[in-house]
Amino acid sequence: MRYFSLVKLTTVISFIAMTFQAQAQNISMSLNTGWQFHEKDEGAWHPAKVPGEVHTDLLANKLIPDPFYRNNEKKVQWIEKVDWEYKTTFKPSSLLLNQKKVDLVFDGLDTYADVYLNGMLVLQANNMFRQWQVDVKNRLVSGENSLRIYFHSAQNKVDSIAKSDLPYVIPDNPRAYIRKAQFHFGWDWGPKLTGCGIWKQVKLVGYNVAPEEKKYVPPVNVQLVQKPDEKGTSFYFTIDGKPVYMKGANYIPSDAFVTRMTKEDYRKVLMMAKDANMNMLRVWGGGIYEDDAFYDLCDELGIYIWQDFMFAGTMVPGDDDFFTNVKKEIQYQVKRLRNHKCIVLWCGNNEDDEAFHRWGWQDQFRLSAKDSAKLWNDYVRLFHDSIPTWLKEVDNGRPYITTSPKYGWGDKRSFTEGDSHYWGTWWGGDDFEVFETKTGRFISEYGMEAMPGYASVLKFTQPQDRYLFSDILQDHQKAGNGYRKLEGYLKKYMIDSAKINKLSVEDYVYVTQCVQYYGFKNMILIQRSHEPYNMGTLLWQLNDCWPVASWSITDYYNRTPKAAWYAVKEAYRDDVRPARDSVRPINLKLSDPHIKWRVEEDNIILSADTFAKYVFVDIEGYTGKLSDNYFDLMPGKQKKISFDKSALSGSVKVKVKSYYDIKKQ
Repeated sequence: MRYFSLVKLTTVISFIAMTFQAQAQNISMSLNTGWQFHEKDEGAWHPAKVPGEVHTDLLANKLIPDPFYRNNEKKVQWIEKVDWEYKTTFKPSSLLLNQKKVDLVFDGLDTYADVYLNGMLVLQANNMFRQWQVDVKNRLVSGENSLRIYFHSAQNKVDSIAKSDLPYVIPDNPRAYIRKAQFHFGWDWGPKLTGCGIWKQVKLVGYNVAPEEKKYVPPVNVQLVQKPDEKGTSFYFTIDGKPVYMKGANYIPSDAFVTRMTKEDYRKVLMMAKDANMNMLRVWGGGIYEDDAFYDLCDELGIYIWQDFMFAGTMVPGDDDFFTNVKKEIQYQVKRLRNHKCIVLWCGNNEDDEAFHRWGWQDQFRLSAKDSAKLWNDYVRLFHDSIPTWLKEVDNGRPYITTSPKYGWGDKRSFTEGDSHYWGTWWGGDDFEVFETKTGRFISEYGMEAMPGYASVLKFTQPQDRYLFSDILQDHQKAGNGYRKLEGYLKKYMIDSAKINKLSVEDYVYVTQCVQYYGFKNMILIQRSHEPYNMGTLLWQLNDCWPVASWSITDYYNRTPKAAWYAVKEAYRDDVRPARDSVRPINLKLSDPHIKWRVEEDNIILSADTFAKYVFVDIEGYTGKLSDNYFDLMPGKQKKISFDKSALSGSVKVKVKSYYDIKKQ
């Protein structure tokens, strides 16, 4: 009798447990299909992709030209000035409708969006970086439901907000008012393509019992050590108690249209970092909090992430609505990302502090003392007070810094404490060797520009565009006085100024990539020679978001390496420390090396009669990377480089040039 009672009791308990488990389970329905879009007040609707963006939808429907080709960026600026509508229909299952609650969930809406379900306004979004959800249980019907989203022009919105705030001005752009990827408004390496769209997943989630949040356990033991010493204050990371020298780069969004990135695209980009012996990437604050696939791959590849929050180069509004919006953004994103062991630092912003103190905004915008004080107080309240408090609630296990850099490159303290962005090179025109005396504790930005590869130039130009410095080449050079700055470095290191304007575009591409190679190689080696005073070097930048002259060491198309990638790969090695260049290339005495080569299977064998500098091997149509390139070739010695045949369609057509070909002109 007792036995049967026990069995019966066990059965009842099991039944109750199964029932509770069933009640606690979510019922999810994707709403990513069947979408259409159109311009406000236009009659025709067109197919749309979700996740997606208005520019990519317009492209897919052949309604606009490729914004990356020639000067088409200028031809699509009208898109940012109009409103757009998206719509779909769906039929929820009876199982979903029978749940006690049903949430409509948007993982990402870009940015000012009014959401209508069956004609009723159910949600108004105003932050690209938040997940938006609303209980729509009482709005759903058992048959066909309609879902419509009205996107207001982000550009018009911020212009209107900024105008209404006058005479008070938030430097340096109306984009300061919006929680949207800041690079969408243009940057000195990126196009201005300020769009909108359903840029992440959409779904319905039904449940009877709200799922409990799992207890959070920090996945990485990391400390940022900032201790006073005899020379200033240290700045270095320890992982599991051991100091780690960080070698890496800054990472920007890999496509101006971020929804085009697939997991394989991310893998290709991140393998360019891994194969270049990098162990850290800084996710820069003017882009996006990257897709889960990005952080999954960084976990897998052992690449540490310095994660900026998405603020860059502006001050911030101080109203309560803005702060509440940012709090929800920060806590959502940190909860989403905190279980990734790759993330070792949260950083408040990119260059906001430096900009306020050193970029002359007070004079440029004629800020009164009162307005200037308010701007700074709002900044301190957000980055020094609020964000650290919000972080403690969701991730108290990782270090946080308020801004990057701590001091600008014109402040001598930037060499003795904190991280530094040393832009005396490039922006200041300093020689690369300046790091002998101006290497800081952790260099989180520095760089040298170069042209994209010639194969990229061929893709975005027509034959009539391929001369120095055509309007189209100017359109793909976003840096202020970029070509003039490049000329300054070419004259110092590579070629007499009288010869520069006589170069073909192809030779100009080659020689700018050579000076970028020389610059990054020697800047990195100088910085690393200061270890352990210096404990990190993150070059600007790993990647591009479109084809452009930039500081990137890889091209946008196919993520092919520029010359500097090979230099960085060698300079970041731990097994062998390459020697610095003792002579600038422009001072080398070179003779015709008479380079010979032959192809054997997936190898190219090269030799030369005399010393050859910066030997460049180009395989027509090749979209991979060679085992080495832009190398020095010693007389009488063979050099074997390998290539991946799967990255080549057709026969192997090889072209070789060296620095002598430029010098002799």
